Amino acid sequence: WVLLLSVKSLPDAYQNEIWPKTFDWSHYAYALQKIPTLPQNYMNSIVVTLGTVVITTVCAVLAGYVMVFLQVPGIPLVFGLLVASMFFPTRVTAVIAIFETQKDLGLLNVPAGLIFPYVTLSLALSVFVMRGMFQTVPHEIYDAARIDGAGPVRMLAGILLPMVKNGIVVVIIVNFVTAWGEYLLAKTLNTNQSAQTLPVVLSTATGGMGAWVWPRLAAVYIMAILPGLIAFGIAQRWYMKGLQEGALKA
Repeated sequence: WVLLLSVKSLPDAYQNEIWPKTFDWSHYAYALQKIPTLPQNYMNSIVVTLGTVVITTVCAVLAGYVMVFLQVPGIPLVFGLLVASMFFPTRVTAVIAIFETQKDLGLLNVPAGLIFPYVTLSLALSVFVMRGMFQTVPHEIYDAARIDGAGPVRMLAGILLPMVKNGIVVVIIVNFVTAWGEYLLAKTLNTNQSAQTLPVVLSTATGGMGAWVWPRLAAVYIMAILPGLIAFGIAQRWYMKGLQEGALKA
């Protein structure tokens, strides 16, 4: 519906019909003209999202591997703390502490400065998911690989990762969607429009659009959500397999 609204002419936009009689693509050009920093905001969102996804996924995979297959003291305590942290609205309660930390590090109004807060807030759930996935791998496979002389790196990269790839896709998609659409920290830590991500810019995009506000606003939102829709459409099959194979196993 929003996609069709974004290409409707003004008369069609205010009629109770889903399919437009006339397609008007000028709303997308107007959005780029109305928000001159939109290409930069797009790039900010891409950098922040990709950085968050890569770092969080790598850390979650390593942590899940260690928790399941390596005998490291204190693992139950660490996992318990991670699970407990998911019951608190950390994103809200820690916003002041995060702001002060970013200020001391000189990372305010720096788009890439959002990556580390996002990683910190996303890591608990990601580790929880990857731990559950590694638990679905039979220990006999791990023991057989050790007997054959496989080291930790070969064990993880060559044997275990292909077996938990669907869980990795779950972690990637969840963190992609979360980082791409996050608003509170992006608004708090970045006040300059050129340093902001798409959700923050979109929240102020309605001013000055006049009678054309709805089709033009729809065009802006389509441009914002399109990368996420494409990514999810491509990875949907692996995402569903990851859920079915135990990615959310306790």
